[in-house]
Parts: sequence; structure tokens; C-alpha cells
Amino acid sequence: KYDAAMYHHVEPTFGPDPEGDKKMIAFEDPTDPSTWQWTSADKLALQLIQECHKRHIKIIFDGVFNHVGVNNFAFQDVKLNQQKSKYKDWFIIKSWDDAAAATKFDYQGWFGVPDLPEFKEDSNGIVAGPRKYIYDCTKRWMSPDNITANGIDGWRLDVAYCIDHQFWKDWREVVKTINPAAYLTAEVVDKPEVVKPYLYGDEFDAVMNYAFGVITSEFFINRENTISVKQFDSLLLSMQQVYGYNVSLVMQNLFDSHDTQRFTSFLENPDVARFRTWGEYFNKTKAVNPAYSTAKPDSAAYRLQKLMALFQYTFPGAPMLYYGDEVGMWGANDPDCRKPMIWNDREYADEIYNWDGSKKTNPDKVFVEEDVLNYYKKLGELHRNQVFKTGDITTLKIDNNNRVYVYARKLENAVAIIVINNSDTQQTITFTNKLSNVFTDYFTGKPIYAVNHEITIAVEAKSGTVLLK
Repeated sequence: KYDAAMYHHVEPTFGPDPEGDKKMIAFEDPTDPSTWQWTSADKLALQLIQECHKRHIKIIFDGVFNHVGVNNFAFQDVKLNQQKSKYKDWFIIKSWDDAAAATKFDYQGWFGVPDLPEFKEDSNGIVAGPRKYIYDCTKRWMSPDNITANGIDGWRLDVAYCIDHQFWKDWREVVKTINPAAYLTAEVVDKPEVVKPYLYGDEFDAVMNYAFGVITSEFFINRENTISVKQFDSLLLSMQQVYGYNVSLVMQNLFDSHDTQRFTSFLENPDVARFRTWGEYFNKTKAVNPAYSTAKPDSAAYRLQKLMALFQYTFPGAPMLYYGDEVGMWGANDPDCRKPMIWNDREYADEIYNWDGSKKTNPDKVFVEEDVLNYYKKLGELHRNQVFKTGDITTLKIDNNNRVYVYARKLENAVAIIVINNSDTQQTITFTNKLSNVFTDYFTGKPIYAVNHEITIAVEAKSGTVLLK
């Protein structure tokens, strides 16, 4: 779990025999991988990996290497044995229990949180003891029993910005030696210029691209601080130039995450706070804010969601979908963004309570939005086209007055043109195209012809389409 007791085992309560697993773990030496066994919970995780691989699904683990929980085996030993503990150099100890000196045991917690003791760092990042342990755990999950095909396919690193760059450079070598194709992505919530040093090719392959979420929210969502089509295009180009195009192709382009409001709720609260001002955004988008609406999104919001998803799936990068968005889930920031997933083979009670326990005037129905789900499925099929994975991008039309944006993706002979109408009215859009004379509308299947290199197409309000050569 998040407040890790250890990295080399899955939490026992996630498995079928928690007590048996705990007894098995008790006989191990956590610093000696030769003593490690596979618990029943571990075996379930390994089975999950294999079942996913059969279905061509990759799995990445979330590594929180900066800190652990207070129940961590090393921290518990330090707390018990103080300076005599073999783990005493693993953590940032401020003072020991010492009656003579009148001091009590104290240590550095992540951002001052005592439940999450931080590992000590030196000039090379995380110090030798926990570093070796992390390396051993990395190898264990990437190549269980020395079979890389049965291991995980990559890592997402939590609060990567809290750990020195040198550690990530060294750790990357460990990962890529095991599996050169492993995908490494990290949480670095900052401007592209600050993120860039993590992406030179010697640390991470990508990061969670919060910059993408910021720019898209200002164009599609914000009303008071909205940006023009020209500004939108310029900011996107600038972002890609900072990262480099090859890196941009694998960045995790997101609208929301476990640390933000659901972006469907952002659509219901377009101007409560700007995504760009992270601290204010994080706090003002919680349900405790009286100005924040926790109501279920209306049909107009779901329509805009689909338009934004269309952009996300056709713009360079890896679309990062936060679970539940594809079925229309909504919610304020943590913890409301972390509601249990909803499934279409179950029935749910209405959502009747506000954050403070009071009842809503109008209860919200909870069910899978089939129209939204089917649209995401359609986008998923579209994104299998290689042109959206590695194709170049060219802007074809910028219409500030009508909030129309047209761009093309091209890879050798494959061409896709994406037409975005972000206005409140239907638009008849004409643009110049010298890429092909005949296209097919992906969503309708109808042929679209160019006349004298010009295409004219009608697009509904807050909608878009894709034309495929």
C-alpha cells in the first residue's frame, strides 16, 4: 500500500491467506533476497501480470521510493533499537531517545508527515542501505524467478522530484538492464522547463504531463480565463519544443489524476480555480469549498468531455485515462476523486450525501454512461492507428472567432485530419489540405472529398471529427 511496510511483498490483506503470509514473511531477512518467498498475495499479483500479458496488456507498478510507512520493517527496528539498529543510517534521524541528554526519538517525515519517514540521501541520492533494497525489489518484480517475461513492464515513480537526479540515473540503468523496453514515468508536477532535466534519456522516458492538462483546461474548460485558439496552438507547440518531439510522443497526457478533481467535475466548476495555479487549484477544488458543486455533470458537460477526449487521443503523446472517467464518474478533489469504480453489471444507490453528511436536495443517479464509454472505446480503436502514435503534427487552421482548430497527423502515407469545434454553435469549416483528395469520416464512415485542395465540413457545437486518408 502507499505507506509501505515493505517493497518486496504485496500487502497480505490483498491475498487469500493474510495470516499465513505474515508468518512466512516473519522468517525472512528483508535485506537478503535469497530468503524471500512468494506469499499467496504475491502469487495473485504474478497471476494478474500473466493474465494481462495474455491479453496484450502491460502493467506498471507505482514506486514510492522517497519514503515508507511507520510500520516499515527498517523503521520499526530503528525505533526499537535506536543507535544499535542495523538500519540506523537508512533514515533522517533528528534525535534519539536519550534520558541523559533529555531528547526523544525524532525523525524527518515526508513534508513533515510523521507517518511517512523519509529515506536519507547523500550526494548520490538515496543512501546505500535502502538503495540496495530498492534495487533488489526492482529486480524481483521485473524478473520474478529470473523470468523477465513474467515480470512487470515498467514503473511510475511517485514524488520523483523529492529524490536526487543521480539516484534516478543509476536506477534507470538497473531497470533497463533487466528489460530495455520497460516504460519509466514519473510524477513531477511543474512547468515543462522544470520537468525537462528528467527527460534527457538518462532518467525517465516520460512524466505525467500536467502541462497538457493545464493548457487543455484553459482552452476547453475555463470561461473567465479562457485562451484563444492561437494561444492554444502556441502553448502546445512550446510544450513540445521544451520536451522534444520524440519525448512528447510518450508523455502521459492527462486531464486529471488521483491528486485532482475529476475532470468531469472540472467541467461543472469551470472557474473555481485555474489548473495552472497548482496550490490554489488543489485546495479550492475540494468538496469543503462552499463554492464548489459536487453535483453529477449534465449532458453538456459529457458532450465537452467527449470533445476533449477526442483531442487527447489524437494529439501526440500517450493518453492517460484516470479510471472511471470513461464511464462518466465525477468527484471533487481527494478523497472524492477516489470513489470506487462503477461497473455496468451492478446497480448502485443514489448519491444522496454531501461531504459534511448533509443530504443533497437532488440525489444523483449513479450508473455507467454508456454513450461516454462507447465513445472512449471508439477512440481506443482509433488510437491503434500508428499515425497517432508516432506521426508528425501540422496545424491546418486557426479560427479564433469561431474557436475552430484543425490539425493533421502524418506518418509516411498515412494521414489523419482532426477538426475541433470548441464553440457553442455548429460551424461549417473550410480549410486547405494538400495531403489527399479523398478522406473517410471515422465516426460516420462517409467519404469526404477535397475540391481544389479545400475541404468543407459541418461540425456540431462542442464536437469534433477525424478524417482518415
